[in-house]
Amino acid sequence: MRLVCDPVYGEVDLTASAEELNRLADAVAEGKGLLGSTPSPDADALAGIEVKGTAGPGVLVHLDSERQFLVISGDSAGRAVLADNLRGMASAEDGGHLHIDYFPGHFYLAEGSLPLVVNSPHGGMPTR
Repeated sequence: MRLVCDPVYGEVDLTASAEELNRLADAVAEGKGLLGSTPSPDADALAGIEVKGTAGPGVLVHLDSERQFLVISGDSAGRAVLADNLRGMASAEDGGHLHIDYFPGHFYLAEGSLPLVVNSPHGGMPTR
């Protein structure tokens, strides 16, 4: 898994294998987990992802800048939707990426969530 945080826009870019995305989805659904990322010389690379179950409301995606970890926390209903989205990207066979961005009235993301781009294990743009 590779995690890079854009220092200007605060967007986090996640590139992972299907197996890694499914492991992340399982942790998100369960509400607990700690997943490391591949070490990178990139100064903006993150060390991993921590998942925590909380009362919510919704899911908050934020950065623990001291530890350089992306933290995903939130209620079980919101985490279930995010986990399904991650599994969908893991199983997508034609490439592409998924933008997970908060906007006012978002049905499962909490205000203040960092934008997250999840890349398909097959890379690139969809072929269909």
